[in-house]
Amino acid sequence: MNKIIKIAVDAMGGDGSPKKVVDGIIHHFMDNKNSFYQIFGDKDKIIPHINSNLLNSSFEVIHTKDIVKGTDSPLEGAKRGKNTSMWLAIQNVKEKKSDVVISAGNTGALLVISKLNLKMIENIDKPALSALWPNKKGMSVVLDLGANIECSPKNLIDFSIMGSSLFKSLYPEDNAKVALLNIGSEEFKGNEVIKETYQQLNIRDNHDFEFKGYIEGNQLMNGDVNVIVADGFTGNVALKTAEGTANFITGELKKTMTGNLIGKISSLLNISSLKKFKAKFDPRLYNGAIFIGLDSPVIKSHGGTDYIGFSNSLSVCSRIVSGNLIEKIRNNIN
Repeated sequence: MNKIIKIAVDAMGGDGSPKKVVDGIIHHFMDNKNSFYQIFGDKDKIIPHINSNLLNSSFEVIHTKDIVKGTDSPLEGAKRGKNTSMWLAIQNVKEKKSDVVISAGNTGALLVISKLNLKMIENIDKPALSALWPNKKGMSVVLDLGANIECSPKNLIDFSIMGSSLFKSLYPEDNAKVALLNIGSEEFKGNEVIKETYQQLNIRDNHDFEFKGYIEGNQLMNGDVNVIVADGFTGNVALKTAEGTANFITGELKKTMTGNLIGKISSLLNISSLKKFKAKFDPRLYNGAIFIGLDSPVIKSHGGTDYIGFSNSLSVCSRIVSGNLIEKIRNNIN
């Protein structure tokens, strides 16, 4: 029998919550019967959305009316107190009553409250925000995406270890291949921090991953590497650029295919190819950023996603718990 995976869920964060969150839980449970959901939020708003597809033995609702608002600054969110749905969910994983915590709420507040409640994994100085990106050959883990604007060589080496551990937790059959995001592929390019990181990774005994050197922004989707490491400033700019480009391409394609009679006929003739293209760039498939480096996993679902996207972020929760992410990082960090 599979181990029961206990997920602490902040049900009140993000657009369309709590209905979206509950619908996502029900959708996730259909293929993950070994899950138990501890749902934090307003019971009167949550219970009406629960149906018979979610077994009574598979969830518990912990009532609170207090919430962190999407408009709060990180500090304001933390100051709302220890009875918000977000704080209680994080406290639940801190007390080891659950294995992982997830929220679609305020990102800044989630990071601050997580750092206030959870300890760092020993020998890691800074946590990082990581996410999954599609590439030609599968998926890549990318970090840091904004938690740390400035990083030292040690931080970037830690991110390499944490990112490769995350990749192996999600894709245990594949080898982790790490590269540093830089402005060129030559050794002499980049700032002093990234050059020093390159030198240290080059001579380090990286038994948990293969170091592939530098990667440029136009190579992110090639699939030659699957763990991409950057400081939070660079990583966040890369993320927003990639998201914007994907939205532009899909938007322009939709206009072309629906703008006139020839476009509509062409789209009908190519319906199968268009569906594959749309699926490849569907952001719901890659929903679920991971706040990594703390001694319990914290997952951030996109606030604007729908229940399918939230369900996919719950799948990330299940996979990293099953893949023993925290234990992998502890074993690999020096």
